[in-house]
Amino acid sequence: MPFRGFRAAATAALPKRLDTLTSLRFFAAFAVMTHHFTGLGGKTGFGRSPLLFPYSQIGAHGVTFFFVLSGFLMMWVYKPGEHPASYWWRRVGRIWPAHLVALVLGVYAYYIAAHQEIHWPSLISSVFLVQTWFPSVTPTLPGNEVTWTLSVELLFYALFPLLGRIAVRLRTRWLALATGLGLLGMWAIDWFATAHFSAPHASWVMRNPIVYLPEFLLGLTVAIALKRGWRLPLRPFVPIALLSAYVIAYYQGRMRLPHALVNQLDFTVRQAIAILSVLIIAAFVQREARGLRGVLNAKPLVLLGLWSYGFYLIHHSISRLATYQWGRMPDNNAVIFTLIGMAAVVAGLSWALFTFVEEPAEKWWRRHTPKRWLPKKAGVPMIPPDPIEAEPAHQSEPAVAPA
Repeated sequence: MPFRGFRAAATAALPKRLDTLTSLRFFAAFAVMTHHFTGLGGKTGFGRSPLLFPYSQIGAHGVTFFFVLSGFLMMWVYKPGEHPASYWWRRVGRIWPAHLVALVLGVYAYYIAAHQEIHWPSLISSVFLVQTWFPSVTPTLPGNEVTWTLSVELLFYALFPLLGRIAVRLRTRWLALATGLGLLGMWAIDWFATAHFSAPHASWVMRNPIVYLPEFLLGLTVAIALKRGWRLPLRPFVPIALLSAYVIAYYQGRMRLPHALVNQLDFTVRQAIAILSVLIIAAFVQREARGLRGVLNAKPLVLLGLWSYGFYLIHHSISRLATYQWGRMPDNNAVIFTLIGMAAVVAGLSWALFTFVEEPAEKWWRRHTPKRWLPKKAGVPMIPPDPIEAEPAHQSEPAVAPA
């Protein structure tokens, strides 16, 4: 492939649709559900399986996978000539319709059925997904509790049109350096906040959207690197095995290590999960780019991945309502079947939310994009090659087989 044709040809050779990543979204959402189902200890959660707990608590970091994946996918389909307002318009149509419908269920589950008083300013902040910016919201996660992550996503959506333009002009090594420094900064902020602030204030600091930006940047950087031709010889089972080993080591270490070391484990867990997540993403993308298919390309898993946004939005509300109705389940391994059954119910509801709300609302919203924001001439989305590290024009680079 001649270097002077690198941009268009390399972009065309790589698949735009990545079914494996769609399927992985469901597993991340299910991990979050498992965390909420089993709780944090004591009498939290709907039921606790000794086979899963305490390892199921790592499911809370399924949101880390989502943040990394968001950065990756937005850069993967990046359109340099797109009007920023058009991009933001599409994000609104993608996020808000399902969020508003799920919010109704969340208000019933977290306020009405729980007999909790509504703090209206806090609830309104959750409607507009800005609740993580205010330390005094009541409760700590107002509205539909799980939408605090959408508040984080919203900042990256707001910044991406600018960040994308900057990122494609930087050398890959500088992007990697910025990402590494950002992840290091997350560790420093966590350590500082824990040492100097009260527990509620420190928790708010670590949920602030700005703190999570390095996780998005990690996904963005790897997407650019892959589109520039960088390859990591890595099969998917390797980072998956590393993730499993890390989870076991993390919780075994928390039970055995001195308090100071346990704190360091906690300060670095998000960065570790983010790095393992991007390795999993890169391994599956490279596999799919070679035209290889596997279980994650199966239609049922791809469909579950398509419904995963709704699954994430409503799962905790369903778990809460089940707890109010039937109380906590006995803490034994039989509750795994309850978990699977509840996941099936949530999957059915998320199908309905996707079919009758999310998908038709998004299509309608896209059709009504203001014409002044639409491109006059459609172009091919492209990532320019590394400004300095690109090969000379007379050399060639092997094409990547399309999926």
